[in-house]
Amino acid sequence: MLRYLTVPVTAFAQNCSLVWCDETMDAAVIDPGGDLERLLAEVQRLGIHLKAIWQTHAHIDHAGGTAELARRLGLPIIGPHPGDQFWITGLPQQSAMFGFPPSETFTPTRWLADGDTVQIGRCTLNVRHCPGHTPGHVVFHSPEAKRAFVGDVLFAGSIGRTDFPQGNHAQLIASIKERLWPMGDETVFIPGHGPESTFGEERRSNPYVGERA
Repeated sequence: MLRYLTVPVTAFAQNCSLVWCDETMDAAVIDPGGDLERLLAEVQRLGIHLKAIWQTHAHIDHAGGTAELARRLGLPIIGPHPGDQFWITGLPQQSAMFGFPPSETFTPTRWLADGDTVQIGRCTLNVRHCPGHTPGHVVFHSPEAKRAFVGDVLFAGSIGRTDFPQGNHAQLIASIKERLWPMGDETVFIPGHGPESTFGEERRSNPYVGERA
């Protein structure tokens, strides 16, 4: 069964998630935006074996530590979708602009597309391409665990910003309604910032995309 621990990192309190298979203890880290020593301390405390980096998108608070972590531990970088190449290329500029520690560009070991899967231990997660916040944003969904790691697509009571370069509000709303809602009302999602919620709760009450929107 899939297990996870969410660790807020960076000054933006970005929800970096450690996910692992409780049979093999093999693990992936989703969106290591920074504070790598804190993340590695949690890896050691949990006794898990970090095997990969999974990337939802390439904004600095989600990807600022990706290149360094991959280099230090020899980890493959899985994702995001190729639509975020320009954000990856711009990571050094993003870090300077937002006052983050210097960040490096990287080349994903494997780009992701809608309908792909990723695996850690005996756990398989589905990949959905959910553009709008960024053009290459992806989401990781475990039907077995009824969990989805959605980055900055959807939040408890809010949605991702679309005023960044190549953001698209209509595309974001379509991603939520066409890609996230079918995962089921009972599915708990882990957003890029803030508390968890369920798709059912957001579909009913989210003022930006719910039934009363």
